[in-house]
Amino acid sequence: MGDADPGTGLRAVLALRRLADRLEAVQVRNARRLGWSWQEIAEALGVTRQAVHQKHAKEP
Repeated sequence: MGDADPGTGLRAVLALRRLADRLEAVQVRNARRLGWSWQEIAEALGVTRQAVHQKHAKEP
């Protein structure tokens, strides 16, 4: 955050997004395995049921 080079900062943002996406996928799979509904997962993530289902329904 303190680096004056925008390239460094933007690469850090990209790395964080990728990490967050992987973490979300793992937690959604875990929640589904434990019987959580798409609605419960969506509420926990602050998104719509349709959004979370569309993003994660095809994951193993």
